[in-house]
Amino acid sequence: MNIRITVADSQHVSHAEEICKLMEEAAKQRGTGIAKRKPEYIKAKMEEGKAVIAIDTEGDHLAGFSYIESWDDKKYIANSGLIVHPHYRKMGLGRRIKKRIFKLSRKKYPSAKIFGITTSMAVMKINSDMGYKPVTFSELTQDEEFWKGCQSCPNYDILTNENRKDCLCTGMLYDPEKEKNEETADKRTRWKRFKRFLRLHQRNLQRKTKQLLNLTSNNND
Repeated sequence: MNIRITVADSQHVSHAEEICKLMEEAAKQRGTGIAKRKPEYIKAKMEEGKAVIAIDTEGDHLAGFSYIESWDDKKYIANSGLIVHPHYRKMGLGRRIKKRIFKLSRKKYPSAKIFGITTSMAVMKINSDMGYKPVTFSELTQDEEFWKGCQSCPNYDILTNENRKDCLCTGMLYDPEKEKNEETADKRTRWKRFKRFLRLHQRNLQRKTKQLLNLTSNNND
């Protein structure tokens, strides 16, 4: 096994269909929405140099993938579609891909804010280590096209009921200007701060989810 992580290009387009299938399977396993993409969209990202791919060179097998999306005239960047093939999980590959796509994003869009929304604690930990901070959804892109990607998620009613202020996902943001002007905390301190935020966030969401369920139940009576 020899896994190589590189910026994807036209020579990797043959993997596009498998990437889409893995994304769909990952969404089902997590029980949350990942915006569905067609192979043509993934191929375009590769040809534009806006994706990172992990290949097991012993057989040219797909091991993982992630791509870049831009919003609000490239003021906001999202590292999207992170997937790791089941055969290559629990090897730290997801972290390596995240770091590589983050590095590519910083190179292509040095002034942009990089953000993500996720329910995965593993992804949150990686983001925290790289300098992301938990934020409210109002601090993320307000581009309608981005939020349309949430429509396939089973939690979409929670998002819309809160007027897109909150959901079960946690918003995280890397702001290059703030990172430049602040003294960077060590990883352990960052993670402690994040977990404190997450505890408060989860309590708030539990309360709001209960209110939504009660409202739905009353409307059905």
